[in-house]
Amino acid sequence: MNIYETLDLAALLAQNPYPGRGILLGKTDDSTKSVVAYFIMGRSENSRNRVFIGEPDGIRTEAHDPAKLADPSLIIYHPVRQLGRSLIVTNGDQTDTIRDYLEKGMTLEQALRTREFEPDGPNWTPRISGLLAPDGSYKLSILKSADADGSACARYFYEYPGLAGVGHFIHTYVTDGDPIPTFQGEPERVTITGTMEEFTNMVWSNLNEANKISLYVRFTDLATGEYEETVINKNQ
Repeated sequence: MNIYETLDLAALLAQNPYPGRGILLGKTDDSTKSVVAYFIMGRSENSRNRVFIGEPDGIRTEAHDPAKLADPSLIIYHPVRQLGRSLIVTNGDQTDTIRDYLEKGMTLEQALRTREFEPDGPNWTPRISGLLAPDGSYKLSILKSADADGSACARYFYEYPGLAGVGHFIHTYVTDGDPIPTFQGEPERVTITGTMEEFTNMVWSNLNEANKISLYVRFTDLATGEYEETVINKNQ
């Protein structure tokens, strides 16, 4: 058993009809750039009625058709926010909680101890979060229900040095279901290869066609801090 094996991200995505929302952080295979990917998927009309919109410090979600927007509480938020040369990536409004704590000199862990999974029983969708440092190291976290009743929150934190050609992928759900089963275990260790365009096309093309909504990808030069980013919206 090779515990350091890296998995094929394309295969992981292609065989999973509903990973939900996903965060990937890592490094390019030449170690010169950090890599960020964040995607959203949806099954309901309300969830599918979204696009990513660029902001000066990242992106936000917005209703594609405002007339069809029902409950915005869990679907409208800023998934990506830059703070200095660090980048926060999450699947909910905990992005702002993390930013506020970091601005006070506190940590991602301290911020997320004030939050818990989403109040959408019986799914109890986990809150997943990532923090990318300027040197390419990163943290990932998942907050999920400790039981089927949503009576308590289990919090998991992972910290990685950033290795050439390696990323870690965490997503909200194991696969589709009713209720939808929560992600289990450590973030998945995956291989990162290719240019930003090749990587972006690989992720988007392997997400389930019926359920995918939007994708954000960013490659950052670790020496200069300069970055390229791209957004794909199914609704555009």
